[in-house]
Amino acid sequence: MHYTTDKNRVLGLGSAKDGTSHWWNMRLTSIALIPLTILFVLPFAYNLGASHERVLEAYSHPINAIITLLFFVTAFKHLHDGLQEVVLDYVHAPILRNALLFANTMFCWLFGLTGIFAVLRIAL
Repeated sequence: MHYTTDKNRVLGLGSAKDGTSHWWNMRLTSIALIPLTILFVLPFAYNLGASHERVLEAYSHPINAIITLLFFVTAFKHLHDGLQEVVLDYVHAPILRNALLFANTMFCWLFGLTGIFAVLRIAL
């Protein structure tokens, strides 16, 4: 028994028409986070416990700043999509589901933009 039209089966679209793109986004951000996490943690661990000036100097370097920005954007996009799936799969009350989806979006945007702003402030 098929729940999709022939055209949607050929295009790889599910009944909601966005499941395939969501699946690909989760896989791509997962793969991107592997090297970004390593490249983010190395200078972070190296400067852990260092003086304030040394940390500012490390993150004012363009390569460290770019890697940190890419890490924040990718990590919070991945977090947002993953939490959205959890809420959509396991929360069945419409009001609570909408409230949690809104809170998820606000949380990810707030902390993501805060991290990006902090790095840009140091780098520029």
